Amino acid sequence: MNTSLFELFKIGIGPSSSHTVGPMRAALRFARQLASTNLLERTSKVVVDLYGSLALTGHGHGTDRAILLGLSGEAPDTVDPTHIETKLATIRTTHSLNLLARQPISFIEAEHLLFHRNQMYPDPAVTTHPNGMCFSAFDAAGTLIAQDIFYSIGGGFILSSAEFEAQQNTQVTTPRTVPYPFRSAAQLLATAEAHNLTIAELLLTNEVALLTDPTINRPQTSSTESQSPEAQIKASILTLWQTMQSCTARGIATEGILPGGLNVRRRAPRLAHRLETEGSKDPLAPLDWVTVYAMAVNEENAAGGRVVTAPTNGAAGVIPAIAHYYMRFTHGANEEGLIRYFLTAAAIGILYKENASISGAEVGCQGEVGVACSMAAGGLVAALNGTNAQVEHAAEIAMEHNLGMTCDPIGGLVQIPCIERNGMGAVKAINAARMAMHETGDHKLSLDQIIATMYQTGLDMQSRYKETSLAGLALNIIEC
Repeated sequence: MNTSLFELFKIGIGPSSSHTVGPMRAALRFARQLASTNLLERTSKVVVDLYGSLALTGHGHGTDRAILLGLSGEAPDTVDPTHIETKLATIRTTHSLNLLARQPISFIEAEHLLFHRNQMYPDPAVTTHPNGMCFSAFDAAGTLIAQDIFYSIGGGFILSSAEFEAQQNTQVTTPRTVPYPFRSAAQLLATAEAHNLTIAELLLTNEVALLTDPTINRPQTSSTESQSPEAQIKASILTLWQTMQSCTARGIATEGILPGGLNVRRRAPRLAHRLETEGSKDPLAPLDWVTVYAMAVNEENAAGGRVVTAPTNGAAGVIPAIAHYYMRFTHGANEEGLIRYFLTAAAIGILYKENASISGAEVGCQGEVGVACSMAAGGLVAALNGTNAQVEHAAEIAMEHNLGMTCDPIGGLVQIPCIERNGMGAVKAINAARMAMHETGDHKLSLDQIIATMYQTGLDMQSRYKETSLAGLALNIIEC
């Protein structure tokens, strides 16, 4: 285990974790590297080259905006969404940018932010990750003084070219030490059984061990160091939940048309209003509410609002929708059950992150909504006090029925089919949890087998079906 819950679930902005959050973090990291190597004041120009999926769908996913903000010193978890448009307008009208908010440089987008739509990787001779970007800094004489390549590997995670190469060679440079490490679902179950722990208890113990790790950015809370480590972790989880609740509420309250040119109308407010007035007559109203919650979050995401990556922005609606379902519609729901939900969902997400992929550009939407559905299904079982075996079974069922799902957003926007797909994924998660909890005995397929199958399916999938907007719905909508 080399991933924390707070790296899978992190506060950021929409519309995409891989195309917005990741590039913003990469741009900020490059700018900070210039400062740490005493090159910031020498920098007169920065050129950013985007490749693969970032180049093909970057405009629709806000990659251009993210790069400008990151170079300016903004971070996804702290940037104020209400000030973004003003900041971007200033950069674009003045053709200048304050690098790290300190060093003024010329920045003309047409010349300094280049979308290489005909090239998949930064180095054409080397097959790497399809979300590659190259940052180059020049001094006043035009001499290259610094350059680095980054890859946005899904969920807002980024790797430099050196880090990516080390990972590909299975050379984990900074392994984290935790009491209960696991690399597979089988190992997770065996370790939990050997120590008489639930999956949630196991992961909580691991998160406590990572509490002092400075590389993990946990959300700010009102907790203090006088509280137990377990209480501090739980407080951070509840802060994530509060952010999810705020995002859901904004999505339900905000009407209008989503940006980007498709003229997609926000539907969550209208659906919520109908349920509030007519829902008591419909026995399936709880499932309709689940759809509303998921769509509300992803409409906020599509509008560039504050969301929690879970495990990606494109799939950000599934986890909060099931958390709302648990708290509102299940008997005996409480805060401890909610904590079990997030801890268990994170354990499942870690398995996908470390053994497969959560990047739509690498494995299609099965790696985004599919993984979120699997996480939510297992997490819901844990919240309802199901067994570890039932958690594993639910997670397996959920992914089994998301295998092969493509990522073909229309117009490169995280709107169609992404918003509705979150609603469908959330409903599937409930069904998978119920099936697993109603079963007795063993099941034929393991979660490890499904994770391996998902990854291989993603690698076999044609690249044009993996977040390029070159096929599927993105192509055929023109004929509709």
